[in-house]
Amino acid sequence: MKNMLRLEELAQFLVCAYYLVATDATWWTYALLLVGPDIGMLGYLLNSSIGAFTYNLLHHKGVGAVLLATGLVLMSGWVTAAGVILFGHASMDRIFGYGLKFNDDFHHTHLGWIGKGRGPSA
Repeated sequence: MKNMLRLEELAQFLVCAYYLVATDATWWTYALLLVGPDIGMLGYLLNSSIGAFTYNLLHHKGVGAVLLATGLVLMSGWVTAAGVILFGHASMDRIFGYGLKFNDDFHHTHLGWIGKGRGPSA
């Protein structure tokens, strides 16, 4: 089942990447797709609650979907691209097992604990 979910996330990521190709996006748009939303990790410099909030805001597929839909309705290319980037990046992260964060620890995600020797039993 885990591999099936990763394949589903891969399909979603590829749709987002294809959209960027089909719309002749600039080279830096692809860089944003790969690493842009990770700027949300900067919140962890303040504390884990703020870090979890800022990280989750930029990695929540619902936020990406709302931006994408808003951009399509308003016919705004940059809003649509922002939605595609947020949604696609969240899919890419989930392929590798990174999920939305809990407030207690960066390594505690909705998909489980990430990293070797992490978690409450470690």
